Amino acid sequence: MARWIYHEDMYRFDQPERSYWEATAGTEAPQATPLGSNEQCDVAVIGGGYTGLSAAYHLCRDSNLDVRVLEAGHIGWGASGRNGGFCSVGGTAVGDEQMIKRYGLEETRAYYRGQVEAIELVRDLIVGEKIDTHRQGDSEVAIACSERGFEDLKEHAKFQFRVFGLDTKIVTREEFRQQYFDSPVQHGAVILKPTFGIHPLRFVQGLARAAQEKGARLHAQSEVIDWSKDGERHLLTTKGGTIRAKQVVLATNGFTPEHLHRRLKGRSMPVISSIVVTRPMTGDEIARHRWQTDAPSITAVKLLNYYRLLPDGRFMFGGRGSANGSERNAAANYTSLIARLHELFPGWRDIDIDYRWHGLVCMTRRMTPAIGRLDDDPSVFFAFGYHGNGVNTATWSGKQVAKWLASSGSKEQKAPEWLPRMMLGMPGRFPLSPLRLAYLQAAIGVLRLRQRFLQAKKRGHL
Repeated sequence: MARWIYHEDMYRFDQPERSYWEATAGTEAPQATPLGSNEQCDVAVIGGGYTGLSAAYHLCRDSNLDVRVLEAGHIGWGASGRNGGFCSVGGTAVGDEQMIKRYGLEETRAYYRGQVEAIELVRDLIVGEKIDTHRQGDSEVAIACSERGFEDLKEHAKFQFRVFGLDTKIVTREEFRQQYFDSPVQHGAVILKPTFGIHPLRFVQGLARAAQEKGARLHAQSEVIDWSKDGERHLLTTKGGTIRAKQVVLATNGFTPEHLHRRLKGRSMPVISSIVVTRPMTGDEIARHRWQTDAPSITAVKLLNYYRLLPDGRFMFGGRGSANGSERNAAANYTSLIARLHELFPGWRDIDIDYRWHGLVCMTRRMTPAIGRLDDDPSVFFAFGYHGNGVNTATWSGKQVAKWLASSGSKEQKAPEWLPRMMLGMPGRFPLSPLRLAYLQAAIGVLRLRQRFLQAKKRGHL
């Protein structure tokens, strides 16, 4: 089995991603030295992103446990330090009606209540731990890209308000142009609260500092290269040392090392997502598109784009990433992503791009997040699969894992009642999992062709 699903360029743990977030990370980076000896602890957390650090923070804050966090790169190296910084409702790729049919109305409502709770958890951590995240906005803007799309979006918003009690507001094309921004692609929008934008790397660094202050010990540049059992304890080996732990929390999401444990093989689908950030724009340049909002925004289509105006006047724009993760393939993808930016915002064609980078979104076969413990080894807990919504979903999931672990003991396997059923347990393996990358690329290719066809049809070229 191949060690990783993508090109090795995606897994250079010793190299920071050349992102805007890394360039503006501030001074909150925690002191996290590599593991350099043979140690033991109660709980070893594999992965130093939102999930792992939230689990460590809540375990140390609420329980008298010795917790170690092992991170392959620096703290925030992975998706937690690379994403678009949207703290918003989401976390699943299942449609609402399908979710109700599959899990029932009350379970679906419980899931959405958990999403709102997760957003407020992030807000509480930022305020309570005094984390400087450059917080922006109070809602997410979903933009319709066609008149038909606006009709579908309105019906969805009404359904979410009526059935789930979500705070949705419908804005017509002209209202949107007057109150938010203008684009040749916008045909109205839906505003969803609560949502806000953050500097994602500053948040993960602040969460790491808070976890350390509660007693967690963090080890950066400490990739786990072997995982075995030594009696009742787990033996995690890095290049610099070993950790013997009573319990393990796997918190690696899209960068999950499937080669380390047989139960992990084929359980997730990492999908590359890319982001570009412009130079700072002047007020006159920003006004070319009548921009008047700091709310995070998305296009309401299958291959969505996500974007927002940053506090320093730069514009962040994201979308689907390269096919295989190599630097060469990524360069071609950035060209396509920038072309899409210019299509949506033609008034900014002359604005230089200062930063470009990519990371991984993690999907599961059932298209919902996964929280649980291994059936054949209840001393191993996991949480992953946030479907591009990790800021709040991962932070909340880490807290739930900590609560479950601290309250259950290593032998108890009963799932807690407070977790939504749709998130519980290890998801099924993807069919023909060694070929996941091939059929993912085929599916994305079909969606892109469909999108181009619809665009050509709209322009009267077909």
